[in-house]
Amino acid sequence: MSYHDEYRYHNDTAWRGKQDPNGSAIMQSLDSLTSINRDIYHSANGPSSGVSLHGIPSLHEVHDPKENINYKSFLLIDGREYLKVSSVEQFIKNLACGNEAKVKVVSIFGNTGDGKSYALNKTFFEGHEVFQTSNEQNSCTLGVWAAFDHSLGVICLDTEGLLGITVHENERTRLLLKVLAVSDIVIYRTRSERLHRDLFTFLGSASRAYGHHFHNALQAIGRREGVPNSSSALGPSIIIFHETRHTRPLTNNTAESAEDVIRNRFVQMRLEIEAFSSIKYVGIQTNTPPTDFNSLRHAVKSELDNTTVRSARKPHLVYGTLKLLNEKFSGEIQSISNVLFPDQYFTCPVKCLSCDCRCRNSMGHLKEGKPHLSNTRCRYQHQYENLVYICKKCHTNGNEVIVSSRTKTTTENGWYGLAKYAWSGYVIECPKCGEIYRSRQYWYGNKNPEEAAVRTEITHVWNVTAVTNLNQNAAQKVIDGVSYISEAVANASLQPTKAITAWVADQVAPNYWRPNNEIKNCHKCRTTFAPCDTKHHCRSCGEGFCAECSSHAKPVPSRNWFSPVRVCDECFEKDDNSNDSEEIGVKEDVSVRKVSEHVVSTLSAVGTVLTYSKSLIKDTVRPNYWVPDAELTNCCVCDNLFSDVLPLHHCRDCGRGVCQDCSQHRKPVPRRGWDNPVRVCDACIKID
Repeated sequence: MSYHDEYRYHNDTAWRGKQDPNGSAIMQSLDSLTSINRDIYHSANGPSSGVSLHGIPSLHEVHDPKENINYKSFLLIDGREYLKVSSVEQFIKNLACGNEAKVKVVSIFGNTGDGKSYALNKTFFEGHEVFQTSNEQNSCTLGVWAAFDHSLGVICLDTEGLLGITVHENERTRLLLKVLAVSDIVIYRTRSERLHRDLFTFLGSASRAYGHHFHNALQAIGRREGVPNSSSALGPSIIIFHETRHTRPLTNNTAESAEDVIRNRFVQMRLEIEAFSSIKYVGIQTNTPPTDFNSLRHAVKSELDNTTVRSARKPHLVYGTLKLLNEKFSGEIQSISNVLFPDQYFTCPVKCLSCDCRCRNSMGHLKEGKPHLSNTRCRYQHQYENLVYICKKCHTNGNEVIVSSRTKTTTENGWYGLAKYAWSGYVIECPKCGEIYRSRQYWYGNKNPEEAAVRTEITHVWNVTAVTNLNQNAAQKVIDGVSYISEAVANASLQPTKAITAWVADQVAPNYWRPNNEIKNCHKCRTTFAPCDTKHHCRSCGEGFCAECSSHAKPVPSRNWFSPVRVCDECFEKDDNSNDSEEIGVKEDVSVRKVSEHVVSTLSAVGTVLTYSKSLIKDTVRPNYWVPDAELTNCCVCDNLFSDVLPLHHCRDCGRGVCQDCSQHRKPVPRRGWDNPVRVCDACIKID
């Protein structure tokens, strides 16, 4: 026999009296069984749970002899979000209302112990105690209880109090939000002397949940039930019932109403209230009990008569909506306890620049010599270059040895190392294993270091000043130097290769050669040299000539040139055995110049290549912290799109893409290896 059958049989037997000879025995058996079950359940859940061992809703019935009506409250949903009414027929039967009745739903919320059940009893049901009240410390309402007021046609829902002690805080909050979603009027009962944060937080969260989750679900339920307009786009009407004793409640004055004050406080706390159809405030000051509920009753009656937003609906729609919402939003929720002193009060406030995670050490750990630390995984970003190389061989042997790329090994001298770097690329050197990798990728293909010599780890970036890799930009410095010379010479309408050749020629020229910057005219024909004209030196006299006046070649033993070299017309006609040649004196050492003849010609060719193919080489020599061109579409400062008209530049500090107008400033960036002033974006200038 089910609990309902037992309950019905129990009442029928009592009404029949002695007509059933076995009635008293059955009643005694049921009373005994119920008493045993109640003791077992109360020992685990407290004396006021109001739920039977069978998990079937308990019923509380009150008879009104004046109206000859039985008011009955029953458990609709328990504290674990389980619906305790199995069918719509049972729901309507427990309410004792007809199938065709038009009803509205009124629910009450508030903190535990604020008298929610008492307020419902005094506002509805002619003041009868339909919802049980208690003066004990344990809450007398667990879950959601329902009762029907016949005179007003209202389904009243009494809810479990907020801030009560429970291990299922999240489930309880979600349950209350679902009840709010099916309600037409919500009463928030508070007896605090001043309105507290928990009131605004709960209602703000309820508005957000209704707008983001419940509204669409309610519309879908209405279409499914064939009543597309059964649920309004707006949520329920909110009535804040504020009862005080020592302080005055909010009052309406000429400046602003109590509702305006409430709305302004929601705005100040940045909480949503757009989902509610209206918010009303009812405040009373109770100096001596009992509480006067006439003002609350009048406000509720006024909202019940208002059908502009929500209309009354049949009971089966209320039950169906609540059931479907409960089934849809009933997944497991992780139990998170509210900690009075969260970790962020005491932990280090520094965050990783790359992944934005927080350091987990305590405040002041740097003074104790402890570095920043986080167990979360970081993400790589070019501008921070937070990729660390670890020697693969050492890692296999159980050691974590961090290695970095260099332009040369520790055993190579400066000029030789740079020359080798120019052709062989950077080198990765392990302090234990020596040179483990040398890159040639700047000139021809090569395997990545990850495939052969190292394993990579992405590290956190706690301080921007710690981001440094001085060797990664050596090749870029060369390109920048060539670019600077090329642009400067190009602005003077002179070919870059001419300027480079003239400069190198002066560095290796014999002492008797006249410097290029002093040669303005041909020494013979006095023709003025144009910027693009080539100046030739006679290997005999050392003066500068044009090509036509120095077209001959012959050996000049007196100057240590034993093979035919360029000479001017006048020196060509001179006799090598004449006295003029003997007056020259000590022979010049021209060995450096002989070697440089090939260097100059090679440099001229390279300069020409750089002039046309520099853009192709730039991608291979850029520092790792620079964001690749393929990932850059907008200027990091003005956000304008890069194009042929708006070329892309890289900030030497942050490595992001920037346009010309937003990178007019120059400054050294030592942490990146730029000791001389280089291009930086306006954002990095402002940071300084």
